[in-house]
Amino acid sequence: MNKSSPPPAQRGFTLIELLIVMAVIVLLAALAVPAFLKVFESAKAAKDMSNLRQIGAATQMYLNDNNGVFPGSATQTWMSQLEQNQKYLSSWRVLESPFDKRSTSELGDATTSVSYGINLNILPGNVPISADKITKPVTFIVFAPAQASTAIVTFAGVGNSAFPGVTVLAQASTPGGNATGGTHASRRKISVMCADWHTEIMPWSGTGPAFINTSNQGNDPDAPFRWSP
Repeated sequence: MNKSSPPPAQRGFTLIELLIVMAVIVLLAALAVPAFLKVFESAKAAKDMSNLRQIGAATQMYLNDNNGVFPGSATQTWMSQLEQNQKYLSSWRVLESPFDKRSTSELGDATTSVSYGINLNILPGNVPISADKITKPVTFIVFAPAQASTAIVTFAGVGNSAFPGVTVLAQASTPGGNATGGTHASRRKISVMCADWHTEIMPWSGTGPAFINTSNQGNDPDAPFRWSP
């Protein structure tokens, strides 16, 4: 009677082989995580630009209905005028940046996050100017993220902010204070909406065209027109 031969011995992984596999996994993770974070931040930046475009479109419709005068007054904030009865803005959430980590609501009150500010020079003395007062619309910033003065990206604006609403002027935001950098690209860049209704991502600072420049810093001749009509 033939006896079957015993099954071959099962060979396991050696310690060295396991360590090599673990090292390869760690290396792949180290390469993949930064790429994933970069894609995730790019998606946030795209959403940021989309919000600004919607705010710009709502403002243009408001201007058409109000003789070219920007929203905002001594009795009603620019945000509430744009969102009122969803006539121009479809939702308060359009005013919330994807870089804003606060919880929010749709009530337009102290629980509603507002991340974007209007250029303070549009509302001198809480009296909004007419769009035709702007000398260089392609350069003049109308809306931008309005950050707080913290080491990381944070926001302080809410739906019931004091009149005329959340404002921004170079790096100074109300409420919030003086921001120390942009909202993305390691705080080197920030998204803006200009008075010709185009959006762009621009450097926070530098000798060329930059968000916080209010006077010519090297190759930035448009700086005086960026924040002042």
